Amino acid sequence: MTSEIVVMGGGPAGSIAAALLARQGARVRLLERAHFPRYHIGESVATSCRAIIDLAGALEKVDARGYQVKEGLLLRWGAERDWVVDWPEIFGTGAQTSWQVDRADFDEVLLRHAASQGVEVIEGAQARRVLFEEDRAVGVEWTHEGRTHTTRTDHLVDATGRAGLLSVRHLANRTPHDVFRNVAVWGYYQGGDLLPRTPVGGINVISAPEGWYWVIPLKDEVYSVGFVTHQDRFRQRQEKYGADLEGLFLDAVAESDTVRGLVSAGVFQHDVRVEQDFSYTADSFCGPGYFLAGDSACFLDPLLSTGVHLAMYSGMLAAASVLAVGDGSVTEAEALAFYESLYRNAYARMFSMVAGFYEQYRGKATYFWLAARLARGRHPELMKAGSVRPEPRRSEPDSEAFAALTAGVLDLDDARRAGGAAALPERALASRMSRQHDLTDRDAATGLHLVTTPRLGLARTPA
Repeated sequence: MTSEIVVMGGGPAGSIAAALLARQGARVRLLERAHFPRYHIGESVATSCRAIIDLAGALEKVDARGYQVKEGLLLRWGAERDWVVDWPEIFGTGAQTSWQVDRADFDEVLLRHAASQGVEVIEGAQARRVLFEEDRAVGVEWTHEGRTHTTRTDHLVDATGRAGLLSVRHLANRTPHDVFRNVAVWGYYQGGDLLPRTPVGGINVISAPEGWYWVIPLKDEVYSVGFVTHQDRFRQRQEKYGADLEGLFLDAVAESDTVRGLVSAGVFQHDVRVEQDFSYTADSFCGPGYFLAGDSACFLDPLLSTGVHLAMYSGMLAAASVLAVGDGSVTEAEALAFYESLYRNAYARMFSMVAGFYEQYRGKATYFWLAARLARGRHPELMKAGSVRPEPRRSEPDSEAFAALTAGVLDLDDARRAGGAAALPERALASRMSRQHDLTDRDAATGLHLVTTPRLGLARTPA
């Protein structure tokens, strides 16, 4: 029987989930409150997203946009010398690249692609409330052009971002993380530079006494430059600058010899933005009839550029779970356990790595050890296209697990592993996350894995 699906939100999580579902014959209605294109921060995309976009059938369209190719990152962190993560150098040539994107354009490409796959996309549609029968989500009440509508649904994907229709308004199950109570302020330069040894199109991440900076090369010689600091430090700066956000930003850039030098040849574009990036986790990521995808379920500090990866990964998992229930491959309880386990594992792993980074006295050897623990000792050769992996030259020799984690494909490997992903080691998790990550039984017991051929879904591991 063909499923009726409602997806709330047309960002990467919602568009990917909707496109994947429609490609398998589901009837999908996507409600997006904005009219695309619309501005969004989060321009640095992990290489895992390339595989997910390809699965959704949109890779050719994304490649055609001419975004800046991204092949890794360079970190100037703490007192150590620069350390480089060059994806093709570590894992071999092939499809180990991603992009630095204009999110307004990138998100619109994905939304229009979903529509081309048969999704009914309604922009300017505001989801107001979810309808429940007992504890099951069965529909959505929404408004469009001054009229109120009600849509019944077999399954609901909440991709409403940090607004979190389900987690905030209905379930009231979000827990904030005090460790990341940061504020980001950023702007753009026409022209600039990257640090020597930076991989092609790589992001520069530069620590500072009161926070850290990003420098991201976009196409047409545009550079996104941001400064992230704790909210208390930001308030102190606000007391000095008042409403002069541009002055606050430019002085922050001038404080860093490194960043000031990188943008010295560029022309500032006089458009400064600010955003609080307080992180949180919902106590549950899914329930009868519904899935929380992307930022509606959890939000993480932007340090390792994980936002688009987590959004697309969860959108893919939600679509696979819905399809597997619909074709009878698994029960709904099993699909919910799979989704909860895999998405929470991905977030917990990223959270724990970022939390470790904020302790700047740690050296890169500690981060590499932590990454290896969070990878459970696995160093998969990500996205390898039949090539022989060369010995690393610029990249650190023991950085494979860290590269796998920041590239996002450890999570893809987890989802595809027959038997399901094992529980993450508790001693490698950040203390706050370990307290919220009580999923050991479900992690070990689901016995399911993601399949993409001959169709997207879940499969049982043979006994």
